[in-house]
Amino acid sequence: MISELDKSEFYKARRLINEQGQMEAKAVVEGVNPGRIFVDDVQAPTTGMIWLGNNDGFIFIGDERNERFTNEINDFIDRVIVPEAKLVGLEWFEGVGNHERWNKQIEELFKHRKLGNWNQKVYTLKKEDYSKEHEPRIDLEYSVLKMSKELTNGTYQTQFMESKILEFWSSLENFFNEGIGYCAVYKNEIVSVCFSGFVVENVHCVDIETLEEHQGKKLAQKIAHAFVSDCLERGMLPYWDCMEGNKPSVAVAVKIGFKNVFNYVGYEFPFN
Repeated sequence: MISELDKSEFYKARRLINEQGQMEAKAVVEGVNPGRIFVDDVQAPTTGMIWLGNNDGFIFIGDERNERFTNEINDFIDRVIVPEAKLVGLEWFEGVGNHERWNKQIEELFKHRKLGNWNQKVYTLKKEDYSKEHEPRIDLEYSVLKMSKELTNGTYQTQFMESKILEFWSSLENFFNEGIGYCAVYKNEIVSVCFSGFVVENVHCVDIETLEEHQGKKLAQKIAHAFVSDCLERGMLPYWDCMEGNKPSVAVAVKIGFKNVFNYVGYEFPFN
Protein backbone atom coordinates (compact mmCIF):
# COMPACT_ATOMS: atom_id res chain seq x y z
CA MET A 1 0.00 0.00 0.00
CA ILE A 2 1.40 3.40 -0.98
CA SER A 3 1.65 5.69 2.06
CA GLU A 4 3.09 9.11 2.84
CA LEU A 5 6.26 9.44 4.86
CA ASP A 6 6.24 11.84 7.76
CA LYS A 7 8.87 14.57 7.39
CA SER A 8 10.75 13.11 10.36
CA GLU A 9 11.11 9.88 8.34
CA PHE A 10 12.40 11.37 5.07
CA TYR A 11 15.85 9.97 5.90
CA LYS A 12 14.46 6.52 5.04
CA ALA A 13 14.29 7.58 1.38
CA ARG A 14 17.96 8.57 1.14
CA ARG A 15 19.10 5.20 -0.16
CA LEU A 16 16.51 5.43 -2.96
CA ILE A 17 18.09 8.56 -4.42
CA ASN A 18 20.29 8.35 -7.51
CA GLU A 19 23.40 10.41 -6.74
CA GLN A 20 23.66 11.34 -10.43
CA GLY A 21 20.00 12.31 -10.66
CA GLN A 22 18.07 15.54 -10.17
CA MET A 23 19.22 17.53 -7.16
CA GLU A 24 15.63 18.60 -6.44
CA ALA A 25 14.97 15.07 -5.16
CA LYS A 26 17.91 15.27 -2.76
CA ALA A 27 16.85 18.72 -1.54
CA VAL A 28 13.43 17.42 -0.49
CA VAL A 29 14.75 14.22 1.10
CA GLU A 30 17.32 16.22 3.09
CA GLY A 31 14.59 18.58 4.30
CA VAL A 32 16.17 21.72 2.81
CA ASN A 33 13.24 22.40 0.47
CA PRO A 34 9.60 21.49 1.09
CA GLY A 35 7.94 18.48 -0.50
CA ARG A 36 6.10 15.24 0.17
CA ILE A 37 7.26 11.64 -0.26
CA PHE A 38 5.01 8.65 -0.97
CA VAL A 39 6.48 5.14 -0.66
CA ASP A 40 5.54 1.47 -0.91
CA ASP A 41 6.53 0.74 2.71
CA VAL A 42 7.01 3.39 5.39
CA GLN A 43 9.23 1.09 7.46
CA ALA A 44 11.64 0.03 4.69
CA PRO A 45 10.80 1.79 1.41
CA THR A 46 12.02 0.36 -1.88
CA THR A 47 10.25 2.69 -4.31
CA GLY A 48 8.72 6.12 -3.98
CA MET A 49 7.43 9.31 -5.54
CA ILE A 50 8.39 12.82 -4.45
CA TRP A 51 5.93 15.68 -4.89
CA LEU A 52 8.00 18.86 -5.08
CA GLY A 53 6.83 21.51 -2.64
CA ASN A 54 6.60 24.18 -5.33
CA ASN A 55 4.00 21.95 -7.08
CA ASP A 56 6.36 21.78 -10.04
CA GLY A 57 6.10 18.04 -10.51
CA PHE A 58 6.80 14.53 -9.27
CA ILE A 59 10.03 12.50 -9.19
CA PHE A 60 9.98 8.70 -9.13
CA ILE A 61 12.76 7.23 -6.98
CA GLY A 62 14.06 3.77 -6.16
CA ASP A 63 13.34 0.42 -7.79
CA GLU A 64 11.18 0.91 -10.88
CA ARG A 65 10.39 -2.82 -11.07
CA ASN A 66 8.76 -2.99 -7.63
CA GLU A 67 5.23 -4.25 -8.35
CA ARG A 68 4.10 -3.41 -4.83
CA PHE A 69 4.39 0.21 -5.94
CA THR A 70 3.75 0.09 -9.70
CA ASN A 71 0.54 -1.93 -9.40
CA GLU A 72 -0.96 0.74 -7.16
CA ILE A 73 0.37 4.01 -8.54
CA ASN A 74 -2.39 4.72 -11.07
CA ASP A 75 -5.14 4.24 -8.49
CA PHE A 76 -3.16 6.27 -5.95
CA ILE A 77 -2.77 9.17 -8.39
CA ASP A 78 -6.50 9.18 -9.22
CA ARG A 79 -7.65 8.73 -5.63
CA VAL A 80 -5.16 10.85 -3.66
CA ILE A 81 -3.07 13.09 -5.93
CA VAL A 82 -5.71 14.38 -8.36
CA PRO A 83 -8.09 15.85 -5.72
CA GLU A 84 -5.23 17.53 -3.87
CA ALA A 85 -3.59 18.78 -7.06
CA LYS A 86 -6.84 20.37 -8.25
CA LEU A 87 -7.15 22.19 -4.92
CA VAL A 88 -3.89 24.03 -5.71
CA GLY A 89 -4.84 24.67 -9.33
CA LEU A 90 -2.86 21.91 -11.05
CA GLU A 91 -4.42 20.44 -14.19
CA TRP A 92 -1.50 18.27 -15.32
CA PHE A 93 0.65 15.53 -13.83
CA GLU A 94 4.31 16.17 -14.66
CA GLY A 95 6.69 13.40 -13.67
CA VAL A 96 10.31 12.36 -14.19
CA GLY A 97 12.39 9.36 -13.26
CA ASN A 98 15.34 9.79 -10.91
CA HIS A 99 17.27 7.42 -13.19
CA GLU A 100 16.90 6.43 -16.86
CA ARG A 101 15.38 3.01 -16.15
CA TRP A 102 12.23 4.77 -15.00
CA ASN A 103 11.52 6.07 -18.52
CA LYS A 104 10.22 2.82 -19.99
CA GLN A 105 8.36 2.06 -16.79
CA ILE A 106 6.61 5.44 -16.81
CA GLU A 107 5.68 4.98 -20.48
CA GLU A 108 4.21 1.57 -19.69
CA LEU A 109 2.43 2.60 -16.48
CA PHE A 110 0.69 5.58 -18.06
CA LYS A 111 0.22 4.36 -21.64
CA HIS A 112 -3.58 4.42 -21.17
CA ARG A 113 -3.45 8.16 -20.43
CA LYS A 114 -2.82 11.05 -22.82
CA LEU A 115 0.90 10.85 -22.19
CA GLY A 116 3.28 13.42 -23.63
CA ASN A 117 6.97 14.06 -23.00
CA TRP A 118 9.71 16.65 -23.27
CA ASN A 119 13.49 16.80 -22.86
CA GLN A 120 15.18 18.48 -19.92
CA LYS A 121 18.85 19.60 -19.80
CA VAL A 122 21.03 20.04 -16.73
CA TYR A 123 24.08 22.30 -16.69
CA THR A 124 26.70 23.08 -14.06
CA LEU A 125 29.35 25.81 -13.96
CA LYS A 126 32.91 25.40 -12.73
CA LYS A 127 35.05 28.38 -11.85
CA GLU A 128 37.47 27.81 -14.74
CA ASP A 129 34.62 27.84 -17.28
CA TYR A 130 32.98 31.08 -16.14
CA SER A 131 32.81 33.62 -19.00
CA LYS A 132 32.65 36.89 -17.07
CA GLU A 133 33.57 38.84 -20.21
CA HIS A 134 30.06 38.18 -21.54
CA GLU A 135 28.40 40.06 -18.69
CA PRO A 136 26.07 42.58 -20.39
CA ARG A 137 25.47 46.22 -19.64
CA ILE A 138 21.93 47.20 -18.70
CA ASP A 139 20.02 50.47 -18.79
CA LEU A 140 20.98 52.90 -16.04
CA GLU A 141 17.36 53.00 -14.84
CA TYR A 142 17.87 49.46 -13.49
CA SER A 143 20.04 48.51 -10.52
CA VAL A 144 21.22 45.09 -9.30
CA LEU A 145 20.88 44.21 -5.63
CA LYS A 146 21.56 41.14 -3.54
CA MET A 147 18.35 39.47 -2.32
CA SER A 148 18.30 39.86 1.46
CA LYS A 149 15.97 40.27 4.40
CA GLU A 150 16.74 44.00 4.42
CA LEU A 151 15.00 44.43 1.06
CA THR A 152 11.68 43.54 2.72
CA ASN A 153 11.73 46.51 5.13
CA GLY A 154 9.29 48.53 3.02
CA THR A 155 11.66 50.53 0.80
CA TYR A 156 11.07 48.26 -2.22
CA GLN A 157 8.07 46.59 -3.81
CA THR A 158 9.04 42.99 -3.13
CA GLN A 159 5.83 41.05 -3.95
CA PHE A 160 7.35 39.44 -7.05
CA MET A 161 10.54 38.42 -5.23
CA GLU A 162 8.72 37.05 -2.20
CA SER A 163 6.21 35.05 -4.25
CA LYS A 164 9.04 33.49 -6.27
CA ILE A 165 10.99 32.54 -3.15
CA LEU A 166 7.91 30.98 -1.55
CA GLU A 167 7.35 28.80 -4.61
CA PHE A 168 10.48 26.89 -3.54
CA TRP A 169 11.06 27.59 0.16
CA SER A 170 8.87 27.08 3.22
CA SER A 171 9.67 30.62 4.40
CA LEU A 172 11.60 33.73 3.39
CA GLU A 173 13.78 33.20 6.46
CA ASN A 174 14.82 29.74 5.27
CA PHE A 175 15.84 31.12 1.89
CA PHE A 176 17.82 34.03 3.33
CA ASN A 177 19.65 31.56 5.61
CA GLU A 178 20.36 28.87 2.99
CA GLY A 179 20.12 30.45 -0.47
CA ILE A 180 21.82 33.04 -2.65
CA GLY A 181 20.03 35.49 -4.92
CA TYR A 182 20.22 38.72 -6.92
CA CYS A 183 17.52 40.94 -8.36
CA ALA A 184 17.05 43.83 -10.75
CA VAL A 185 15.18 46.86 -9.47
CA TYR A 186 13.24 49.46 -11.48
CA LYS A 187 11.82 52.51 -9.66
CA ASN A 188 11.99 50.65 -6.32
CA GLU A 189 10.16 47.61 -7.74
CA ILE A 190 11.93 44.25 -7.98
CA VAL A 191 11.30 43.11 -11.57
CA SER A 192 13.79 40.29 -12.17
CA VAL A 193 15.18 37.59 -9.87
CA CYS A 194 17.89 34.93 -10.04
CA PHE A 195 18.22 32.79 -6.92
CA SER A 196 18.77 29.35 -5.40
CA GLY A 197 15.55 27.46 -5.96
CA PHE A 198 16.91 24.25 -4.44
CA VAL A 199 20.04 23.73 -2.36
CA VAL A 200 21.92 20.53 -1.48
CA GLU A 201 25.23 20.96 0.33
CA ASN A 202 27.33 23.19 -1.99
CA VAL A 203 25.04 22.89 -5.04
CA HIS A 204 22.64 25.76 -5.81
CA CYS A 205 19.94 25.19 -8.44
CA VAL A 206 19.15 28.37 -10.39
CA ASP A 207 15.65 29.74 -10.74
CA ILE A 208 15.38 32.87 -12.85
CA GLU A 209 12.47 34.99 -14.02
CA THR A 210 11.79 38.52 -15.27
CA LEU A 211 8.42 40.25 -15.27
CA GLU A 212 7.07 40.31 -18.82
CA GLU A 213 7.10 44.09 -19.25
CA HIS A 214 10.83 44.18 -18.41
CA GLN A 215 11.95 41.28 -20.60
CA GLY A 216 14.34 41.78 -23.51
CA LYS A 217 16.61 44.15 -21.55
CA LYS A 218 19.31 41.59 -20.61
CA LEU A 219 18.27 41.75 -16.94
CA ALA A 220 18.26 37.95 -16.57
CA GLN A 221 21.78 37.71 -17.97
CA LYS A 222 23.02 40.52 -15.73
CA ILE A 223 21.71 39.10 -12.47
CA ALA A 224 22.68 35.56 -13.49
CA HIS A 225 26.27 36.79 -13.66
CA ALA A 226 25.96 38.30 -10.19
CA PHE A 227 24.49 35.04 -8.88
CA VAL A 228 27.10 32.70 -10.35
CA SER A 229 29.97 35.02 -9.41
CA ASP A 230 28.83 34.98 -5.77
CA CYS A 231 28.37 31.19 -5.84
CA LEU A 232 31.84 30.59 -7.27
CA GLU A 233 33.50 32.96 -4.79
CA ARG A 234 31.94 30.94 -1.96
CA GLY A 235 32.96 27.60 -3.47
CA MET A 236 29.37 26.76 -4.45
CA LEU A 237 28.39 24.92 -7.65
CA PRO A 238 25.71 26.67 -9.77
CA TYR A 239 23.27 24.14 -11.29
CA TRP A 240 20.92 25.06 -14.15
CA ASP A 241 18.00 22.75 -15.02
CA CYS A 242 15.80 23.83 -17.93
CA MET A 243 13.66 22.52 -20.75
CA GLU A 244 15.52 21.85 -23.98
CA GLY A 245 12.86 23.88 -25.78
CA ASN A 246 13.47 26.94 -23.59
CA LYS A 247 15.97 28.44 -26.02
CA PRO A 248 16.44 31.79 -24.18
CA SER A 249 17.27 30.00 -20.91
CA VAL A 250 19.67 27.59 -22.63
CA ALA A 251 21.35 30.51 -24.42
CA VAL A 252 21.93 32.41 -21.16
CA ALA A 253 23.41 29.33 -19.48
CA VAL A 254 25.77 28.54 -22.36
CA LYS A 255 26.91 32.16 -22.76
CA ILE A 256 27.86 32.33 -19.08
CA GLY A 257 29.91 29.14 -19.43
CA PHE A 258 27.63 26.41 -18.07
CA LYS A 259 28.37 22.89 -19.38
CA ASN A 260 25.69 20.30 -20.10
CA VAL A 261 26.27 17.42 -17.64
CA PHE A 262 23.20 15.24 -18.17
CA ASN A 263 19.74 15.17 -19.73
CA TYR A 264 16.50 13.46 -18.78
CA VAL A 265 12.96 13.02 -20.07
CA GLY A 266 9.86 14.54 -18.49
CA TYR A 267 6.38 13.08 -18.89
CA GLU A 268 2.97 14.68 -18.58
CA PHE A 269 -0.71 13.86 -18.77
CA PRO A 270 -3.84 15.85 -17.93
CA PHE A 271 -5.84 15.22 -14.78
CA ASN A 272 -9.28 14.09 -15.88
